[in-house]
Amino acid sequence: MKLATRINSLLPKFNHNLDLVFEKLENLGINYVDLNFPEHIKLFTPKEMKEVLGKYNLTANGIALRFRNEFINGELGNSDFTISTKALQLCKEAVDYCQEIGGSVVTIWLGFDGFDYAFQINYEKVWNQIKLALIEIADYNPNIKISLEYKPYEERSYAFLDSIGLTTLMMTDVNRENLGVTLDYCHMLMKHENPAFSASIVGSRGRLFGVHLNDGYGVFDDGLMVGSVTLLQTIEFLYYVKLSNYDYAIYFDTFAVREDAVEECRQNIEMTKKLFEIIDRIGMDEFKRVIEQNSAIEVNKLLLKLLG
Repeated sequence: MKLATRINSLLPKFNHNLDLVFEKLENLGINYVDLNFPEHIKLFTPKEMKEVLGKYNLTANGIALRFRNEFINGELGNSDFTISTKALQLCKEAVDYCQEIGGSVVTIWLGFDGFDYAFQINYEKVWNQIKLALIEIADYNPNIKISLEYKPYEERSYAFLDSIGLTTLMMTDVNRENLGVTLDYCHMLMKHENPAFSASIVGSRGRLFGVHLNDGYGVFDDGLMVGSVTLLQTIEFLYYVKLSNYDYAIYFDTFAVREDAVEECRQNIEMTKKLFEIIDRIGMDEFKRVIEQNSAIEVNKLLLKLLG
């Protein structure tokens, strides 16, 4: 199983020393890494990053874009062409870095492309601007997967790519085989999506390029431990992840605020392994049989088996 976790949860515990964090990840059993770009790579050339990852038996899963400072009014869709061009260039630099460290996925979350007021943006113009930028990024290196991570709000009141529907529509408009979707469990709850539904839609099309696993109550990006709130939905989500033959890392996007970050990560690992063990115990064919019954009673019987 390919497992990665949120490095920013661990950095404060280890004096913001990436080397110490990697050492702890190896001890925990984490075997893959997603690096925020550019914040995590500032002190490392690609060659140096490969060396330090290898030192701790870690493999690069990919790079996640993090837009700060001048991008707060938009990234690829910013009305200031100078800033949107900078965002586009940053994405290309992330693709280069990902390739050089042996990663396979660049994740783009456009947290600032959106709006807060009526009449604030030209929706069609921004749509086309983001579309053309994504075409350019996808074509820049077709060997690297480009994955769109959507979120309904936060940082903006309304995110431009806010749902499975709009994200898959954008993916269709861009029409590139290396463009797919990263599903963040909490983000889907915030949008009042059933996570398994979204996983089924993109997974069945071979476009599930990223999984961020966590839990929450659906109002904020709570980032709680895996399976701690919506256990049955989490199992259903993982069933569809498995059904899609997903082969990238499962990334624990949880926020250790009051909890010890190391112990929280350890618990996420144990819970995820246990849930996949349950899925294997019940069997994929049995889950399929229950689904095809279209019966709430059969689902409740399945729940009893899961508890057994």
